[in-house]
Amino acid sequence: MPRYFMHLAYNGSRYNGYQIQPDAPSVQETVEKCLGLKLGQAVAITGCGRTDTGVHTRNYYAHFDVENALNDTEKLAHQMNAFLPDDIVVYRIWQVAPDLHARFDAVSRTYHYYVTRSKNPFHISDAYFLYGDLDVEKMQQAANMLFEYEDFTSFSKVHTQVKTNNCKIMEARWFEQDGLLVFRIKADRFLRNMVRAIVGTLLEVGKGRMSLDGFRAVIERKDRCQAGISVPAHALFLEEVEYQQALLQAQSPWLMPKIWKPEPVVGFLNH
Repeated sequence: MPRYFMHLAYNGSRYNGYQIQPDAPSVQETVEKCLGLKLGQAVAITGCGRTDTGVHTRNYYAHFDVENALNDTEKLAHQMNAFLPDDIVVYRIWQVAPDLHARFDAVSRTYHYYVTRSKNPFHISDAYFLYGDLDVEKMQQAANMLFEYEDFTSFSKVHTQVKTNNCKIMEARWFEQDGLLVFRIKADRFLRNMVRAIVGTLLEVGKGRMSLDGFRAVIERKDRCQAGISVPAHALFLEEVEYQQALLQAQSPWLMPKIWKPEPVVGFLNH
């Protein structure tokens, strides 16, 4: 069966995350209904990962299979955007190798968490307002400790159905952007609630309520109760998803998927 990749983005404010949930709106359900209506057949979409309730994505990838090859994927994307709600957009749909998997072939994900330290009515839905001073240097020193560990049980939602709580952190840094304080974290995989729990604990360090040794102890105890609060979801964005194999080149640079190691395109279907 022909397989297609879909590049999309969404504002997660109205959804209980990406994955289909019983009796709750989800991005997956919304997109699947739209795609199925346009194709005249039921279609199951596999996403590159879960996002928690209220979390946003600037770049998200999913794949789906259909019985017969599609004639005009650009037209299909336009038709879906006309039908989808305003908080979901499909950038591009293109055919890929039948064994390419949106979730399992992704080698890393990158999240940004946005903090504003001054009240701003224009950042109500996309940044966390935090009153008071922060020692950003100490927060960065604590973030640097993440590279020394693989087991992040302390930052995981309890009772999740995963085989391991091990993750490889590739990047963890604080920086200023457009007047906002941003935490950028990149890893091969993330546990449920992990980024928000890490940020909440780092903010405890920044407020002077937790020492650097205390932050290290939180990681090593592998106990979620020892970590800080989970900061609100509305300020968290999935920014990038990377794949080791080069995907088919988009017509516009800003639509290019993030490639981990650019390589010649091998095993992809041209159309």
